[in-house]
Amino acid sequence: MKHLNLKQILIPAVIVLSAACKQEIKEEYTMKREIFGEINGKKVELISMTNNEGNTIKLTNYGATLVWLEVPDKDGNKENITFGYETLEAYLRGDPYFGSVVGRYANRIAGGKFTLDGVEYELAINNPPNTLHGGPGGWHSVVWDIEIIEKEGEEPSVKFTYISPDMEEGYPGEVEAEAVYTWTDENELVIEYKCSTDKKTVLNITNHAYFNLHGAGNGDILDHELMIAAGKFTPVDENLIPTGELRPVEGTPFDFTTPHIIGDRIEADYEQLRLGLGYDHNFVLDNKSEPDAVVYEPESGRVIEMNTDQPGVQFYCGNFLNGLEKGHGGKIYEYRSGLCLETQHFPDSPNKPEFPTTVLEPGKPFTSKTVYKFSVK
Repeated sequence: MKHLNLKQILIPAVIVLSAACKQEIKEEYTMKREIFGEINGKKVELISMTNNEGNTIKLTNYGATLVWLEVPDKDGNKENITFGYETLEAYLRGDPYFGSVVGRYANRIAGGKFTLDGVEYELAINNPPNTLHGGPGGWHSVVWDIEIIEKEGEEPSVKFTYISPDMEEGYPGEVEAEAVYTWTDENELVIEYKCSTDKKTVLNITNHAYFNLHGAGNGDILDHELMIAAGKFTPVDENLIPTGELRPVEGTPFDFTTPHIIGDRIEADYEQLRLGLGYDHNFVLDNKSEPDAVVYEPESGRVIEMNTDQPGVQFYCGNFLNGLEKGHGGKIYEYRSGLCLETQHFPDSPNKPEFPTTVLEPGKPFTSKTVYKFSVK
């Protein structure tokens, strides 16, 4: 774009200047690609996307992972609010799920087994006695292909694709998976999924980002205020597998239909909190109005609004974090220092026919969209 010489602009040109400046602001949206490392001869990249508000997210094709998400607080001070590592080597030896896309089946499958059309499939046990997030070699641990999508008048998107071979981690069917990230000028992180198969299989895909609105590594999330538009949740047994019950949240510490401080009831004498060591449960979304969930942290003023077309969301508040992981800037991710809102179908659905189906059939692609909008108040 040709830049204007301000010394040559006369007063009648003020309106033209204003329009030009707006155009320049829009053109400040930038994307940068750099090498992050290599796995088995395949290039791993780090992609930075900065919107016209000057806020940046970073992604990598290792696990189609959200690495960094920087937004301002109510005073304009910017901070990264999601868990991540500074190097690929740290991802390979650290927590396998920070910000990654998990599949082929997110969450838990009881006993690592399910039956489909009379055939029993056995999966790898990586969360004894269950399979968790697709198994140890799930989609969080593979290198995805990258495509940059640019459409006139829209923010660019990054599309990650991965072809999961038949019987990978024990799951039938070759599945072609897509995860598309868009970072908008309105500070919305839009994640869209599309998956298709050549043989009947099961599928549950989500993103496993951790958030702390103080800033990642800056204390716990127990003072965050949470609303989840869910009238029911799925209670679990001692192995964190849903019992099949859809229990009303009313009258329980799981009632977030009106905003509550996360830490206020987390130590309540309630069986489900003892079993989950806190909140680590699937909430049955009402899906009647927006937003589906809201997180607010009063000190910073930061807000997350989450909307999804999925029937459930796993609210997890970092009960298994132990302070051994160091992220960006050497910050330590302590116990309950991050929360997850993993949009999903229900855990163990392949073994619970009463739950919404997770069966994926040839010719009937699965599509889904989740939006996390960041703001302040």
